[in-house]
Amino acid sequence: MKRQDILILYLSNSSLESNVIGWARHYGDKKKIGMPGDNDNPPYERGIEAVHDGWRLFQSSQLEQHPRGDEYRTGYLKYEFFFEKIK
Repeated sequence: MKRQDILILYLSNSSLESNVIGWARHYGDKKKIGMPGDNDNPPYERGIEAVHDGWRLFQSSQLEQHPRGDEYRTGYLKYEFFFEKIK
């Protein structure tokens, strides 16, 4: 039976070459449970490294104009990328 693993990376900007600043991993195997922040180090330093390691990018955040002053808002991380691996 094939299973899908999901990797969510939050990057410092809209480029896959930018640094990972947050992450979550979810396993298709019921025996493994991933939790956001369950490790002190990100699984990859940059988003593109996930692609090089065989993860398929299937969604990235939309680029949209943010109002002036919004760059100081800390309520969300806007550069979110979803990856999957089928095992």
